[in-house]
Amino acid sequence: MEHYSITRFIPPARPERSLQKVAQELEAGFLTEMLKAGGFGAPRDAFGGGSGEDVFSSLLLREQAKLMVENGGIGLVENIVRSLMQENGNV
Repeated sequence: MEHYSITRFIPPARPERSLQKVAQELEAGFLTEMLKAGGFGAPRDAFGGGSGEDVFSSLLLREQAKLMVENGGIGLVENIVRSLMQENGNV
């Protein structure tokens, strides 16, 4: 079985910058799911409920998670980037 590395698809000039962006998206996705599991963004039928309100609450959670990451997040970004850089030998 062949081993594939995500760093293989990153341009060699500044891999840490590209990895940083990917890691931020990953952390935002993780935080979105954690917020959902915690009950944040659960529709309150404030606008009559329905699928539109479900979509809006989902988008709102995603944006809140992105803001959390932009303001430091929970530290996943740094760990992901460090791990991938070590895997690629760019420490």
